[in-house]
Amino acid sequence: MHDRLREAESERQAVRLAAARRMQRRAERASRRARRALAMAVMQ
Repeated sequence: MHDRLREAESERQAVRLAAARRMQRRAERASRRARRALAMAVMQ
């Protein structure tokens, strides 16, 4: 019973970590796109 509880906890932590990584990747892509748009605006 206790092992199963610990297993569920570690699984939840792994899911949270994966979600955080995915959000970070999306944020990085968005910031890169914003930076490129800013560079285009500056060049014009």
